[in-house]
Amino acid sequence: MSANAILNDPDFTKPGTDSGLLGVFRHRHLLSLLLKKGVATRYHGSALGWVWSYIRPAAQFIMYSIVVGILMGGRDDITSFPVYLFTGIVAVNLFSETLRNTTSAITDNKSLVKKIYLPRELFPIAALGVALIHFLPQAALLLAVVLLFGWTFSWVAVLSFVAGVILILIFSLGLGLFFGAINVAYRDAKNFVDLILMFATWASPVLYTWSMVATHAPNWLYQIYMVNPMTAAVELFHTAFWAPIAPNDARPPEIILHTLIAAGIAIATLVIGQLTFRKLEGSFAQHL
Repeated sequence: MSANAILNDPDFTKPGTDSGLLGVFRHRHLLSLLLKKGVATRYHGSALGWVWSYIRPAAQFIMYSIVVGILMGGRDDITSFPVYLFTGIVAVNLFSETLRNTTSAITDNKSLVKKIYLPRELFPIAALGVALIHFLPQAALLLAVVLLFGWTFSWVAVLSFVAGVILILIFSLGLGLFFGAINVAYRDAKNFVDLILMFATWASPVLYTWSMVATHAPNWLYQIYMVNPMTAAVELFHTAFWAPIAPNDARPPEIILHTLIAAGIAIATLVIGQLTFRKLEGSFAQHL
């Protein structure tokens, strides 16, 4: 992205004086430039390019299927376990890439942040957009897999999928703004994010069902688990792609209530992340 394209924008504002996330939409041209830059550089110099967006989830699916489905004796208690597994993997991948991208968005664009006054939220929003674009091939691959297992279209499935994606994006953006702001001065924040992502698959119903938590965990821990935004998002993905194939498998009780509470937690996380980001953004250029 050229410096001239940025300098020609008439709406530059000093850090902390704009309208935050809402102000990003006043700079749609810059946002589109950052999106194009992020997409273009993602696989720059790669021979396979976008094919990697399909290879990674496919490799994860094969690895987990072999380890859990064969070496560990399988999951006969879960109907169509490959679909159940792959659905959760795709949801967690969206969360992981969005959180990782938004956390490093400011440091990855330090040359622009140091030289030009513009809404700093542009960078994490663009990073989120890049993650969403690279999520689409995984979603397409997931759709192809579930169709092979007999999945049929329904508006409930579509709405559940969209709601799950939105929930993941809100939650991961909130965390990304929070840790991304701290990461500018203390790079330990990125390492802490790596720890979160390491546990993401195990802290949501990807390799196991919610009923296992209900059976073996204390009730208070089960309730906390069910209102975890990632648990709610993965269950929404299951509702969209796995439940139509396995209609007789039990669904979580009070799933609507738990999802609404999880959405409230995700929104609160976004508010806290934005407030932290705005409080610290004035010192970004100094630390970079």
